[in-house]
Amino acid sequence: MTAQEIFKLINENPAFYLTTVEGEQPRVRGILLYRADENGFIFHTASTKDVYSQIKKNPKAEMCFSCHGVQIRVTGVLEQVYDDKLREEIFAHPSRKFLQAWVENGIDDLLQIFVMKNCTAVTWTMETNFVAKEPVKLC
Repeated sequence: MTAQEIFKLINENPAFYLTTVEGEQPRVRGILLYRADENGFIFHTASTKDVYSQIKKNPKAEMCFSCHGVQIRVTGVLEQVYDDKLREEIFAHPSRKFLQAWVENGIDDLLQIFVMKNCTAVTWTMETNFVAKEPVKLC
């Protein structure tokens, strides 16, 4: 699979599982991707969540997407993003209507944005189950 094919599948299927580490214990949870392209994989969380603290302590992470029979695992390093324009874009995006309650209740400062960079991906399907994984450089 090419990088562009991977980006297309992921953007069409934005729910993913993020794995971080707390001490020596892996932690995994479902997250909703904002977007993915050659500049990185953008998502957000709240500063009150455990995942936020885990990322701040160890920014290495892995994302796992399930896209119509294709599993895509993306490995990279998470960086916090401080971009007011992107922040406003996220709050205004139709897929993020659930965030309007944050704005209305004055807790929008809890929103923390991250981008995964230095990414590589491996794909898996039942047909390629026993084929050696070939990492694809994404960002």
